[in-house]
Amino acid sequence: MDVLGIDIGGSGIKAAPVDVTTGAFSAPRVKVATPRPALPDPIAEAVKGLVDGYGWTGPTGIAFPGVVIGGVTYTAANLDPAWIGLDARALFAKATGLTVSLLNDADAAGTAEMKFGAAAGQDGTVLLLTFGTGIGSALFTDGVLVPNTEFGHIEIHGKDAEERASERARELHDLSWGKWAGRVDDYLTHLEALVSPSLFIIGGGISRKSDKFLPLLTGVRAKIVPAALHNDAGIVGAAMAAAAT
Repeated sequence: MDVLGIDIGGSGIKAAPVDVTTGAFSAPRVKVATPRPALPDPIAEAVKGLVDGYGWTGPTGIAFPGVVIGGVTYTAANLDPAWIGLDARALFAKATGLTVSLLNDADAAGTAEMKFGAAAGQDGTVLLLTFGTGIGSALFTDGVLVPNTEFGHIEIHGKDAEERASERARELHDLSWGKWAGRVDDYLTHLEALVSPSLFIIGGGISRKSDKFLPLLTGVRAKIVPAALHNDAGIVGAAMAAAAT
């Protein structure tokens, strides 16, 4: 069964049809820049463009970078504040003319990694973290998702964790891999003290460069692995969520 997955990020919006029985793309991925300012209507238009580009008329799942409850977006740290309290699922349904599902982007990525990726068959507590424009988090216990955790916004040294340890922070402050890994280690140590996972999964685009920083992460007891689906996990998880509704 093919389902269209769309992953909205702070810098880009990605889409691909996904065979939800295997987690594989059934057509090439397409990416467009996230409109700036990142207001609801321009982003809905960008999503419509992706849907139209595939000639898509079937089920569609959308991953969103913020807290999503019942189709309403309650946070949008890396988009415009106009998203807060918006019935975003209704907005996307109207723009595309399709029935859509909507969930947090890290939760989507984590769902895909639990089924097809680095955490397949993993029991206990698993925490996926996506490092990109911000830091997303997805917490699972024995395969069950605890949605909308938003651990990227815990305070470390007086700042949001993502202001210190996201990939954007690494680029903005021109941090060496060693310096950035030190900040990530600090962050993971705080999270381990809070939820004691048996496995950390590092996702987002930076997971493709895991050889540059994973060996430098030595501060936690838990095992740390890169996301197997890399930056495609959110698309796959969004499609899975739509297939399940």
